[in-house]
Amino acid sequence: MMSKPPLVCLDDYEEYARNHLDKATMAYYSTGADEEITLRENREAFQRIKLRPRVLRDVSHRTLSTSILGCPLDFPICIAPTAFHGMACAEGEIATIKAANLMNTCMVMSTYSNRTLEEVSQAAPDTLRWFQVYLWKDQMSEPLVRRAEKAGFTAIVLTVDVPVVGKRRIDQYTGGFRLPSHLKLAHLPTEYQDDKVAKKDYGAPADMKDNSLTWHCLSWLRSITKLPIVLKGILTAEDALLAVQYKADAIIVSNHGGRQLDTVQASIDALPEVVKAVNGRIEVYIDGGIRTGTDVFKALALGAKAVFIGRPILYGLVYSGTEGARQVLQILKDELSLAMALSGCASLMDITTSHVLQQHTPRL
Repeated sequence: MMSKPPLVCLDDYEEYARNHLDKATMAYYSTGADEEITLRENREAFQRIKLRPRVLRDVSHRTLSTSILGCPLDFPICIAPTAFHGMACAEGEIATIKAANLMNTCMVMSTYSNRTLEEVSQAAPDTLRWFQVYLWKDQMSEPLVRRAEKAGFTAIVLTVDVPVVGKRRIDQYTGGFRLPSHLKLAHLPTEYQDDKVAKKDYGAPADMKDNSLTWHCLSWLRSITKLPIVLKGILTAEDALLAVQYKADAIIVSNHGGRQLDTVQASIDALPEVVKAVNGRIEVYIDGGIRTGTDVFKALALGAKAVFIGRPILYGLVYSGTEGARQVLQILKDELSLAMALSGCASLMDITTSHVLQQHTPRL
């Protein structure tokens, strides 16, 4: 049996996945909306930000520890919600939560998962885990929220940027995504379990989504759970202020990995205005385009409390299940520590906006 090639950076894991997954699965994981301008911008925007290192600082002992919503983490890199981990490895989301446990970080589990909330909780009961939800029509999401709270999840992450699904051209070229027959959408309501219905819209019926939602939906969500509510998909100061007004507990600055509205700003470009708007009243996190330790450093310098990574975890699962996902997290952790040392920072508190130089470009 041939040994697997040594992988040294997150791009290596993507290349491995591209060479080992079938084309349909890789396309589902990797592609974006329309011309994929935002998909590319998510990475290119990080490259435009330059570092301003300080020298002759004592960095002999570095600490990367932090907390999110009061829960301690060993380092500020968490696992973003992504769908269908069962297409990446046999254990699916169970492998992912085990990797989070090994690295003492947080996993956000997607509603669009192949394993149930309860299975994931049982696999790593002491691991920090949040649950991502969409608010479906007719309050169909309520049982899921209640199950998440009962299963020991400690926050609800409400995705707010999908009133409808963005146009992903690969689906039109290939006739649409179909969840492999051996997998299921574990949290689909019983009335939608029929296969002819369940595979029309990324594994779930298109008519389940409620595109009439307004900010008042947060009041309803708060009425059914005591858990903190994190809003995922905020890109503007205006919406950040509304998130504060409607008492969200935290924000994830996100453009859904470039999979929804093409030509919106890269997440890292939107981060400063969101941070400025909330002015420390709630925590701000970010996902989208993070592939290196210097990317993490830049996000922290611009005000993010932590970062979340999605696709790289999937590619790690393809490489070697739990161990592959753990390796992805370890590489980013080590690269962040290195970037801190070379920038003169012994702790996360030392990282400030003075460490970065943004090369401003016109808004898209």
